[in-house]
Amino acid sequence: MMLGVVFAEFIEMVEEEFSPDVADQVFEAVEDALPSGGAYTAVGEYHHSEILTLIAQLSQQTGVPVDELVQRFGQYLFGRFTVLYPEFFTDADDTFAFLASIENYIHREVRKLYPHAELPRFNCSAPDERTLIMHYESKRPFASLAHGLILGCIDHFGQKVEVDLFQPKDRHGSSATFTLRRI
Repeated sequence: MMLGVVFAEFIEMVEEEFSPDVADQVFEAVEDALPSGGAYTAVGEYHHSEILTLIAQLSQQTGVPVDELVQRFGQYLFGRFTVLYPEFFTDADDTFAFLASIENYIHREVRKLYPHAELPRFNCSAPDERTLIMHYESKRPFASLAHGLILGCIDHFGQKVEVDLFQPKDRHGSSATFTLRRI
């Protein structure tokens, strides 16, 4: 299950980056295929397949590839998280420090707020001070979303960091390794 806040923010992104008309067209085209009927509340929980259905339809409407849309949504979502959950960002002043804290701090706090949340796992290592390696594992195919969230984090902290992505083909987006290097 995915938190309704993710769906609400997706709708906002579509309206902001494309238009309210495009958002309406996406929902009208797929509402019968969505178990929720496309009625989302920020505190509700919905199957992740619904957001995949919405993104696939948005891709059809706009011609933007699905992976690119998911990554762009991740970037957008990170920016929204800084507004919605500012307490998660008060102790971090650096991209690497924040990303390294996801599993042991951010996800722990999210589980307090949303006990049923199914969160991905991030294992981080820092072989040197200029490099952070993040291994992403999830039950859902959202490595592109994680990539976008990482890019959003880099944007938020305004640092020069390049990201290399390795995604095993047999895992269909549910596993990835991100190597971040300070430039």
